[in-house]
Amino acid sequence: MTFSESLLNQLAANLQQVRQRMHAACLRSGRPSDAVRLVAVTKTAQVEWIRAFLQVAGSGPEPVIDLGENRPQQLASRSRELPPSIRWHLIGHLQRNKVDLAVAHCSLVHSVDSERLLQALNAEAAKAQRRLPILLEVNVSGETQKHGFSPAELEARFESLVQNPHLDLQGLMTMAPFADDPELARPTFRGLRELRDRLVSRGIPGVHLPHLSMGMSGDFEAAIEEGATLVRVGSALWDRIPPSA
Repeated sequence: MTFSESLLNQLAANLQQVRQRMHAACLRSGRPSDAVRLVAVTKTAQVEWIRAFLQVAGSGPEPVIDLGENRPQQLASRSRELPPSIRWHLIGHLQRNKVDLAVAHCSLVHSVDSERLLQALNAEAAKAQRRLPILLEVNVSGETQKHGFSPAELEARFESLVQNPHLDLQGLMTMAPFADDPELARPTFRGLRELRDRLVSRGIPGVHLPHLSMGMSGDFEAAIEEGATLVRVGSALWDRIPPSA
């Protein structure tokens, strides 16, 4: 497929800027650049833009093959249209009646926000004969409109929550309150890291929680400085796309 030069150039510039911001944040926090992975959020992107983005991203030294979607139906549809090498991340709310789509198409589900959803995913993964990688979503900020376990709830019930043999618990996820100043997100990110560290310190066999999914286009630098290993970036990658693209 042939793409316009203006589209490819804009996507390349956007991706370069995001990577530069990521690298700078890693340097400031004394972390290696490869400690943080970019998940390109494609929920607002047209499929043609995504194909062009994959062409641009795959031509550099740090190819991006991790794409994130909010809705399981759109993720499933796009996973059928786009190359099988893509690792698909579900980052939006997952209803229990859509767990089959998540199990069939996801490399990582970030938004596991309840014990009932854990059980439904475990049962579906057992039927599919796979071990599904997941993150537990935590509502660190305590906002009523957000999904997720409260930190206190997760700490109180953690031992029982990890008893799902067909799920591979890889870490935690959170969303910071929306704010123009990214520094206001920092306490939320720090809270998730400190919660992860407390849970790991319990020494539960097989529980390591290497991943923290936190930070989006406006605040991912603060998230990296506070320990993020996965940043979910959308609008910064699709900014200023030419109208004719």
